[in-house]
Amino acid sequence: MPPAASNSLAAAPHVAVIGGGFCGLAAAYELGRRGIRATVLEADGSLGGLAGSFDTEAGRLEKFYHHWFVSDVHVMALVDELGHAGRVALRPSRTGMYYAGNFFNLSTPVDLLRFAPLPIWSRLRLGMFALWARRVRNWQRLDDRAAADWLRQMVGHRAYEVMWAPLLQGKFGDLAEAVSAAWFWNKIKLRGGSRQRSGAEQLAYYRGGFAELTDAVAAAVRAQGGHVRLNAEVTGLRVGEGRVTEVLMDDATLPVDGVIATPALPIVADLLAAVAPAGYVRALRRVRYLANACVVLELDRSLSEIYWLNVNDPAFPFVGVVEHTNLEPASGYAGRHIVYLSRYMPESDAFYAMEDGAAVAYALSHLRRMFPTLTDDNVLAAHIWRARYAQPVAVKGYRRLVPPTATPLSNLLLASMAQIHPGDRGTNYAVEQGRDAARRLAKQLTCPDAARMDAWRGWPDSAG
Repeated sequence: MPPAASNSLAAAPHVAVIGGGFCGLAAAYELGRRGIRATVLEADGSLGGLAGSFDTEAGRLEKFYHHWFVSDVHVMALVDELGHAGRVALRPSRTGMYYAGNFFNLSTPVDLLRFAPLPIWSRLRLGMFALWARRVRNWQRLDDRAAADWLRQMVGHRAYEVMWAPLLQGKFGDLAEAVSAAWFWNKIKLRGGSRQRSGAEQLAYYRGGFAELTDAVAAAVRAQGGHVRLNAEVTGLRVGEGRVTEVLMDDATLPVDGVIATPALPIVADLLAAVAPAGYVRALRRVRYLANACVVLELDRSLSEIYWLNVNDPAFPFVGVVEHTNLEPASGYAGRHIVYLSRYMPESDAFYAMEDGAAVAYALSHLRRMFPTLTDDNVLAAHIWRARYAQPVAVKGYRRLVPPTATPLSNLLLASMAQIHPGDRGTNYAVEQGRDAARRLAKQLTCPDAARMDAWRGWPDSAG
């Protein structure tokens, strides 16, 4: 374990970390631990990225719902290093499904056995499949298969159409039949790994909200001698002899010895368009992304006892109803009940461009179909947040689209959520990606042979 960096790093190598989400913050923190000066450059006015927060009368809320699985070891280790392990709350979680106009509890294996829309042999087959999936080791064999085809084979057509087809179609739309089975398998494995011996699920949340943890990591970076800059959009890179020498912004030029880039791949492609091989830049653009719009409601009442409610109704425009205060008590939010309605879609979707008030009214009109006693008076406040690059789409064979950490520029490394495969977005993987990239770059900057050892190896040609 390397020692913590001192506050005097004037003579140390200097690295720019593009992006102030958990990946970028974790990278900067790890660089500081290794004696390297880091400057985080965040284009937005606040930190956190997709785990960012905003202020309300109920306190600071995440813009998009978040929790941790008990198996999320990387973010837990970071929290522990910061001395904040006592702020992680483990909570029982209730999951359910809205199907054919009815609510079903699916929190335990017994609930699955009672799930009346499927015949008993389908329920048993689903339970056995969940156990089997947790034992899969060679996920690469699944990556060239479509999740839809794989699931039909494993659990049967009827179970697939009831349980998972509405969710895949609701999230991925026209791309639902192309999503990789490896990506879906990892989802099942994660949920299964968060279950206790009784079969009930347990999730984790950071007391005070993810914004508190973001602030803590940023404070640690500054204590190491690093810097965190907001409203600092990177507009270009200056390159010499195959290395980045300066990072360009509208109001400043930052000399650097290295760069870690954490934004979505299309944004990175734009930055590299003039300084990297054209084939490499085109390959970065092969990964497709979905946008997201998330409605956040502050209510004076609870909708149900379920935290995570999958909505298996094609007529409902959101894939789930996440009642956050069924995981973290409403007492921590001035007694208000916090509900998230999340919708993934192409950027061209009309809902993504809809005016805020109209979007909230649209969401509430559909929510009342499920909860007809909900009135306008129950809504104390409503918000909507959008993210253009919210979800990389892991299509069949996605592992071939994933760029390596190394790039054609010897001192620029990539660490983005599109590279987490078969995993998916989340703060745990973001922390892992950021710290791994920081370790690699630190080795390059402090070991003369490391740059040659970790050089770009010709992707995408080598990926086929």
